[in-house]
Amino acid sequence: MAACGPRDYPATMAGIRKISIAGGAVFALLVLAGCAGVQGEAQGGSVDPAGTWGDTSNSSVPSLELADDGTLSGTDGCNTLNGSWSVDEADHVQFEDVATTLMACEDVDTWLSGLSEATIAGDTMTVLGQDGAEIGTLDRSGGGDAPSGY
Repeated sequence: MAACGPRDYPATMAGIRKISIAGGAVFALLVLAGCAGVQGEAQGGSVDPAGTWGDTSNSSVPSLELADDGTLSGTDGCNTLNGSWSVDEADHVQFEDVATTLMACEDVDTWLSGLSEATIAGDTMTVLGQDGAEIGTLDRSGGGDAPSGY
């Protein structure tokens, strides 16, 4: 049985270090590839949320503008919202990195500022909060109907 001598130790450690670095790099690439989504494109394929949701002509009611490039802007009827969106494999619209102003407005239900994701059925977007519960709906723009929040 051969024993490792003092001269073999540095070579062995250098090899282990190279393998560890290479393994870490591969792991990091896999993690990043798994997190990469296509903003603004329906990965699930059957929904196209890009467009205007709610009545943007009235800043005192909730509305969202989902741009083709994956950005979003809107209002909850009081505060301005900005962020990004994508569609997952289950056709849920995922809202990410949403920033909002924090103005105190009287008699305004700011339900839309709690958005996390949404589902779309026809021309209705059902907005879900962080807990997955429905917090309100927005109709695809084209009419002046007010959105409903709970």
